[in-house]
Amino acid sequence: MFTGLVEHLATVAQVLPQPPGKRIEVDAGPVAEGAQIGDSVAINGCCLTVIEIDGERLAFEAGEETLSRTVLGGLVAGSLVNLERALRAGDRLGGHYVSGHVDALGQLILREEDPPWAKLWFGVPPELTRQMASKGSVTVDGVSLTLVDVQGDRFSVALIPHTLQATTLGSRAIGDRVNIETDLLAKYVQRQLETEDRWSTDKPPAT
Repeated sequence: MFTGLVEHLATVAQVLPQPPGKRIEVDAGPVAEGAQIGDSVAINGCCLTVIEIDGERLAFEAGEETLSRTVLGGLVAGSLVNLERALRAGDRLGGHYVSGHVDALGQLILREEDPPWAKLWFGVPPELTRQMASKGSVTVDGVSLTLVDVQGDRFSVALIPHTLQATTLGSRAIGDRVNIETDLLAKYVQRQLETEDRWSTDKPPAT
């Protein structure tokens, strides 16, 4: 589990073919401190496992499924990524509970600049907005954000100067793809409502 609070804006050192997946090496800076083989680290909101440590450089393996369904498939040497170590028992929860399992790819469709702030609009599959509500939470590229507007196939978030400077979202341009994870609580609520609706539909009429 993660919180969606990015610890470090890191640089990808290299991406090596490792069919059917890839090996991703990241200059992780402070995130490498105390790291151990097998640790979980969220890269742009996607949970990966540390497989090798060389000083501040951490190596990960990403499979074909991960590469095809997340922005990790487009990483190259020099790419910037958001890093967060897994939540430990007793840590403060400053964002919201994030699983590190990406639901879908979104796309930046509009930036409304209001320096030093910015309002960003992302297009997403319509089924995801059913798990969103204004003032609720969403994770974009591993960043915990508060939803402003939610429409049929898009949503907006307002970014403070710190978020724009300390995460990849500050440099995202129109058309860029991002990892989207909806709130865990919203998933469970939707699942419960669907289950209750099916039960009500399948229930035989009273006699």
